[in-house]
Amino acid sequence: MKLIKPLYIQPRFFYVGIGIVVLFSLSYFIPILFNIAQLSILALIVLFILDFLIVFIGKNNIEAARLLPDKFSNGDNNSVELYINNNYPISISLEIIDEIPEQFQMRDFKLKAAVPPKTSKSLTYYLKPTERGEYHFGHLNIYAASVINLVAKRYTFNQGGMVPTYPSFKQLKKFELLNINQNSLDYGIKKVRRLGHTMEFEQIKEYVLGDDLRTINWKATAKKNQLMVNQFQDEKSQPVYSIIDKGRVMKMPFNGLSLLDYSINASLVISSIALKKHDKAGVLSFSKKVDNMIVAQRRNSQMQLILEALYNMKTDFFESDFSRLYGSIKRQLNHRSLILLYTNFETLGGLERQLPYLKAIAKSHLLVVIFFKNTELNSLINDKAKTIQQVYDKVIAEKFAFEKRLIVNELKKYGIYSILTTPENLTIDTINKYLEIKSRGLL
Repeated sequence: MKLIKPLYIQPRFFYVGIGIVVLFSLSYFIPILFNIAQLSILALIVLFILDFLIVFIGKNNIEAARLLPDKFSNGDNNSVELYINNNYPISISLEIIDEIPEQFQMRDFKLKAAVPPKTSKSLTYYLKPTERGEYHFGHLNIYAASVINLVAKRYTFNQGGMVPTYPSFKQLKKFELLNINQNSLDYGIKKVRRLGHTMEFEQIKEYVLGDDLRTINWKATAKKNQLMVNQFQDEKSQPVYSIIDKGRVMKMPFNGLSLLDYSINASLVISSIALKKHDKAGVLSFSKKVDNMIVAQRRNSQMQLILEALYNMKTDFFESDFSRLYGSIKRQLNHRSLILLYTNFETLGGLERQLPYLKAIAKSHLLVVIFFKNTELNSLINDKAKTIQQVYDKVIAEKFAFEKRLIVNELKKYGIYSILTTPENLTIDTINKYLEIKSRGLL
């Protein structure tokens, strides 16, 4: 039984068997084929026994291990490495079936490789998770076959393991180039023009050609008997909060990820950028209630606290309560802060229901409302309508797209900043808006 359990007959055995059956059938009309069919059966039996002996003689002829990362990055390709050692004296063909986590729903996952005798080989495959949480791996199954390829022996390695999937920390490395020094004029992916001066004083220095005459310090000029100017720098240590709506409007999926997960990934990146810009970063979320709050601070452990809070952010996608959000902000945010509110409005009516609370928040803080374009409507808008039904669909799609632009204008009318973006451009558009606000000294 120990030999039979790992024994797997390969498709080639059945193909040859079907061919022999055909020969026997044709031998009814061509008698000479009968002898050929008999020799074929004998050859098949001999080769089967020989292949069985090659593959099954010896123990631990295949050794394998799976190397998992400490954590997965949500929405990104994550590598999983397999190390295989062939102890056979001949080259072996391998079929590898790894029991990957059920979240991926990949029932036909399979890798193939040929390993020379007495050598090792490493294989790498990539997994792209689309939701946060724990991902459990099962066994690693390897089917080894010789060149004859009539039978295969299964090797099972108990390589089970769990990998937590965190918000997209890989985006932090991707956007490291944005963390430039304080004297640079390049922000985000594009240049942003500096307007005016911030109010944080840095030093008094001698006037040089090109300095703004409005910054001349006349008292210092009188003492030094030469022109002296005040030099200012970007204000620092300002609270920056990423507030994430966990309501039903954030359940909509795009490219496998929900709007909620896009917002979580962007919040992680903008928090890192804010801390490296010497600001204080914090997060909180809300739907029926306000939770997952990390108070804006600037400390060594802040990014780890934010990462854990975003990882543990769970929701049942209830209706969002903006009044509860306003009450929580009024009680707990005592200093004027930059609030990046990730939510979504599909219609102007949806905005008008929440507008009183947004206006109340904007009185005490600098509010930026971030919501999403419905990219699924683009195909309807751009395609040429050929039927009456398609005309109706196109008009409705254009109406929804137009309402998004009306929402931007409505928010602007009350002094509320907004970002209307696609999910894939959310992170970079948010970074650009934050850096623009910093450069203009709006906070």
